[in-house]
Amino acid sequence: MARLYFGTDGVRGVVGEDLTAELVERLGRAAALWSGGGRVFVGRDTRSSGPMLEAAFAEGVASAGGNAVLGGVLPTPAVALLTLDLAAVISASHNPPEYNGVKFFDQDGQKLTDASEEEMEALLDEPPRSDRGAIERVESSADGYLEHVLERFGSDLSGLRVAVDCGNGAYSAIAPKAFERLGADVLPLAAEPDGLNINVGCGATDLSLLQSHAGGYDLGVAFDGDGDRMLAVDAEGNTVDGDQILALLALHLEVDVIVVTVMTNLGFHRLMEEHGIRVVTTDVGDRYVLEALRREEAILGGEQSGHIICLDGHVTGDGLAAALLLCRALEGRALADAAAVMPKFAQVKENVPARNQHLSGDLREEIARVNAELDGTARVLVRPSGTEPLIRVLAEAQDEAEAARLCGTISALVRRELG
Repeated sequence: MARLYFGTDGVRGVVGEDLTAELVERLGRAAALWSGGGRVFVGRDTRSSGPMLEAAFAEGVASAGGNAVLGGVLPTPAVALLTLDLAAVISASHNPPEYNGVKFFDQDGQKLTDASEEEMEALLDEPPRSDRGAIERVESSADGYLEHVLERFGSDLSGLRVAVDCGNGAYSAIAPKAFERLGADVLPLAAEPDGLNINVGCGATDLSLLQSHAGGYDLGVAFDGDGDRMLAVDAEGNTVDGDQILALLALHLEVDVIVVTVMTNLGFHRLMEEHGIRVVTTDVGDRYVLEALRREEAILGGEQSGHIICLDGHVTGDGLAAALLLCRALEGRALADAAAVMPKFAQVKENVPARNQHLSGDLREEIARVNAELDGTARVLVRPSGTEPLIRVLAEAQDEAEAARLCGTISALVRRELG
């Protein structure tokens, strides 16, 4: 059975349109029923719609006989660590403020499988139960999370100047404090959420704020709104993406296997091959990376977009943990020098609007033909977005002009068929 509401990472949409309080309440009820009516820990990011949707979700849990435990504003990885019989995050992650969503973790802090999401969807129309549960709030959940991350991933950062872009999201009250506790000289940015400025001109999806402060720090790190993504910039303001961060961590941690997605740069694959590190490739989505990590009994994986997952002391991707590991992996080097270890192929991307996201057999065959001709010297990738009505086109080549040409050709094919 195909999932109707769940996408790449939970249920997500524009509040009041695709995502309503009524739907979120039904999700809360279905979640409680699916988990056996136990305790559901709930966190949220800083969006203005968060309190309303948190209340709707909690009502749904209670109406099914479950107990909703509300932790308030918390980064997604903290919720994963604090899960009870189930956990939910009211967040749309990196999306703009008008979006919100709900994503889940099971009692082990793992994201739900496609099959589990289908089972939960099948319970969406269940009526309220007569044996009502409870709703409670807990304080200081963030404190325990911060102590865990500092203990497990922190190192002495004395003398390091770090700019910390919190994306006006869930890390605003946590991340600058973490770096200060480790001795860094911290420049906090976008750490004053007002409900409407999350991910706006800041954070992991827009590094321009960090780059505008280049010269005032040794490195900068940026998180998305819910804190499960992290990207970096060097002292000159140049972007260091998830592929480069993973490459540095793989060599520093001396792993023998690493998990990435189809978006990962060809230069990353070449570097890993040189060092004898086996690469496992999954579909886009950090939950698919997590599934593969557990299947392979590996500890390190992630995405170019900044989902960095280290399971040595954690259960899911964590932006703050990744940032601290990155600082440790520098071993006194400048970030630009450390990141230069990975050769980068030029990548050109285009998002093609398409309400019909089904790729026909003819289109798939043409993409396969182009890739066969390129024979590993370059590539094209076309995939439907899991969170927006878009077809994402990626072209990769050693030369940027060639990557742009490939991207333009394939994007034109997609627009003719689906535009």
